[in-house]
Amino acid sequence: MGLFFKACFCRYQRHMRSMEGTDQHQQFTVSLHQKMAEISVEDWARLNSSNHPFTSHLFLDALEKSGSVGGDTGWDPLILSAADEKGRICAVLPLYLKYHSYGEYVFDHSWAHALERAGGRYYPKLLGAVPFTPVPGPRLLSNSEAASTALIRALPAILDKYELSSAHINFIQKTDEELLAKAGWMIRSGVQFHWHNQGYDDFDDFLAQLSSRKRKNIRKERASLHQQAVTFQALTGADLKAAHWDFFYQCYLATIDKKWGGAYLTRGFFEEISATMADDILLVYAELENQPIAAALNFIGADALYGRNWGCITELPNLHFETCYYQAIDFAISRGLKKVEAGAQGYHKVGRGYLPVETKSAHLIRHQGLKEAVARYLTSEKREIEREIEAIGLESPYRKSV
Repeated sequence: MGLFFKACFCRYQRHMRSMEGTDQHQQFTVSLHQKMAEISVEDWARLNSSNHPFTSHLFLDALEKSGSVGGDTGWDPLILSAADEKGRICAVLPLYLKYHSYGEYVFDHSWAHALERAGGRYYPKLLGAVPFTPVPGPRLLSNSEAASTALIRALPAILDKYELSSAHINFIQKTDEELLAKAGWMIRSGVQFHWHNQGYDDFDDFLAQLSSRKRKNIRKERASLHQQAVTFQALTGADLKAAHWDFFYQCYLATIDKKWGGAYLTRGFFEEISATMADDILLVYAELENQPIAAALNFIGADALYGRNWGCITELPNLHFETCYYQAIDFAISRGLKKVEAGAQGYHKVGRGYLPVETKSAHLIRHQGLKEAVARYLTSEKREIEREIEAIGLESPYRKSV
């Protein structure tokens, strides 16, 4: 946390701990927390009722313990909670004080530049999100709508108290979207590509639902790797060893280097999740002549497989498609999972069975001029997203009779 802002935060921390949100039935005390450890694992798990892996205490705490957030990363944990009159925590929101807009996957750099050109200060800002994870899911974790509303009502007061430019909550689910829109937040649309399991018996059953041309192309891509004797392992739970993580981190850094990006996740993060979340992890491990050449990290949810990071040290045609997409589909079918979410971007996924899905984020901006400009932009952007989804739908790889 920046020194000036940290001094202000400490000065007003006591005030925030006594802020109250009310409705006709309940009263809540809203508090800010600077680390996940200030909220018990039991309380958090009780509120994360969907058991979503990325909003679990274990995942978010691993980010902190490993130094992937906090320190000089520009991601300062600032978790928001609401407690009832008995002191029982009824709602939490993973919240971060951000000094930049990297690692979010909902791009607002142009908004920051616009405010700064007008003489304002965009950073720091508040962000409700799972760091480095463009996966839709619950953000307002609560046991009631009233408790969620208490958190939402507290956020404008936090912006005013600390003179922050804005608050953003990314990749929200429908219930959160409705509450935030009702409270006056601007809703932004995006698009991702997800694969949906229609009760397939196996991969061939899935292929049978595709058009002949798409089916032949996928079989050709898979066969090209089989002919080169590339093999794949689906590692999870106790099968995950330190050597696997050492290699995967090498792959992760190789991908970062290719994209000219920054390595957000530390090696320690993977050690943490391997120790605490191994049963929720699928690591697809590719080998050639008994030597590892690529790996893809996925997380296993209650009804979905979430693809997150991948990398390779040997470039082969179709290796990315197999490691990240086809192996994920195979695993999802074998586990009876309803869908595979393969992360941000990627029109190339469409021809491989992944169809467009609209995503949502919510935004609250204090500066009236910027707020009005963003509102106009979001209206036109939403129309473009809808047209894009409709156009892509016409190029569906599935047989028209399906």
